[in-house]
Amino acid sequence: MRGFLSFSARILISGLLLYFALRSIDFGEVRVRFLQSGAGWFFAWMALAVAVLIFQILLGSLRWQEISRFCNAPLGLVQAFRYNMIGTFFNQTLPSTIGGDAMRLWLVHRTGAGWRFATYSILVDRAVGLIALALVVVVSLPWSYQLIANHQGRLALVVVDALAITAGLGFLILGRLQWQWLKTWWPTKHVHACAVIANRVLFSRSTGPKIVVLSLAVHVATTVVAWCAARAILASADFEQVFLLVPPIVLITMLPISIAGWGLREATMMVAFGYAGLVQSDGTMVSLLTGVTAFVAGAIGGLIWIAGPEKADRSKDPIPAAIE
Repeated sequence: MRGFLSFSARILISGLLLYFALRSIDFGEVRVRFLQSGAGWFFAWMALAVAVLIFQILLGSLRWQEISRFCNAPLGLVQAFRYNMIGTFFNQTLPSTIGGDAMRLWLVHRTGAGWRFATYSILVDRAVGLIALALVVVVSLPWSYQLIANHQGRLALVVVDALAITAGLGFLILGRLQWQWLKTWWPTKHVHACAVIANRVLFSRSTGPKIVVLSLAVHVATTVVAWCAARAILASADFEQVFLLVPPIVLITMLPISIAGWGLREATMMVAFGYAGLVQSDGTMVSLLTGVTAFVAGAIGGLIWIAGPEKADRSKDPIPAAIE
């Protein structure tokens, strides 16, 4: 019953936010732009967006491959890429990105790594991505302040990033603590173990720089996908503006309160474009097209799932409720 209520609440939130965002769109103006640019221009930019998103998934797979070695759950590059593509499919078909992560966890477990180390590889990969994203937002704050003149918008930007960077740094500091109870008390021992691994990954001379570069490249690719969507509809936003707006929006849409980010992403993008002095409806359209891009990439991941060996005998190995 609790799960049903949570799922229903996410559907309601997504629906309300989508309605709020879609009200800003002047579909007549969208039609005029489409006729001006032509179908060829639109589909060319959207095809490029899909290609960039798949390349981003490849970059994320390279990072995950490095992290998995530290978690005693080593993956090959092709293997990591397949699992990430399949995870993208389940991100689109299940209530939140947790669904995609759960599928990745199950797939890694099937390699013989076990539930514990498979879970560690997923959690550390997520944590490293969050830390890198928060750092991108922090470094770009001086330029973001110039772009966003609205006081409320600036305050929201600072609050969101402060929460993200505090969580990331707190996670890394946790891994440096040597208190014995952190390693033995069940509610903390697995989180602490992941924090220890994250420190090893990020501060290793051999892997740290590579992980940082890959993480930054992943977020740049996210911006490029949104910029391609903006170009497809002839939006006035340039690449620099999109680069400054997208990372904070990604931070916000990580909140597990909607269905695969739908609604929350559109409303946030609409408001962000308005704060930056851009056309709000353009923000909504860019967000919708970004979601469509993810849906297409997810469909390709679904084909990989259907055609691949990973689907075999799934019912014989269910995901457990907890890690031992």
